[in-house]
Amino acid sequence: MGMGSIWHWLVLGLIAILLLGGGRFSNMMGDVAKGIKQFKKGMSEEDEDKPATRIEGKAAPEPTVQREAEPAREEKL
Repeated sequence: MGMGSIWHWLVLGLIAILLLGGGRFSNMMGDVAKGIKQFKKGMSEEDEDKPATRIEGKAAPEPTVQREAEPAREEKL
């Protein structure tokens, strides 16, 4: 009976429910669900505060580099 066996986890879950009691276990799971909902709500509120940074329809302009004019080369034959 390895640690990854389904039977191992079922027996462990039954023992946990018996020790903690069904009501206490369901209360803990309810608290976890409330925490997840609050986290998601907080993340969505944080996103609403930030302005949109995406501009659609236009590509970003290419950066321009100014170079000094190169002197003309004279080819000798």
